[in-house]
Amino acid sequence: METTNKTVITVQTTVNMSVEKVWESWTKPEHIIKWNSASEDWHTTKAENDLRVGGSFSSRMEARDGSFGFDFGGIYDDVKTHEIIAYTLGDDRRVKITFESNDQGTTVTESFDAENENPVEMQKEGWQSIMDNFKKYTESFFTPKI
Repeated sequence: METTNKTVITVQTTVNMSVEKVWESWTKPEHIIKWNSASEDWHTTKAENDLRVGGSFSSRMEARDGSFGFDFGGIYDDVKTHEIIAYTLGDDRRVKITFESNDQGTTVTESFDAENENPVEMQKEGWQSIMDNFKKYTESFFTPKI
């Protein structure tokens, strides 16, 4: 029997918005390109999303100075509107995002298999920075829930 020792990293934020608005901001390409970066010197130049089980998504992240860029994408394994998105990346790592309504708005929790090229803490910081940008963008774009 084969055992795998995968490290799972979790990042989270609570957005002061309804789950409907949070879901829209997370899943629509016109929003994704506005928030999907870890720092000001990066940006997402394109995003495509076929949000259904078996559907695919892709985005292109690039350094603003043009020095580096990469594609990010995968295939959806599970989609429950306003609740769960799960997908498998091109390198077979798995990601699960949950959306939970509460008194503060909507808590978004993202858990993903770590990759082996970069330190776990660096990966967590990068994905948390993207999550923080998502919160900032979504709260500035939509009318607050409360």
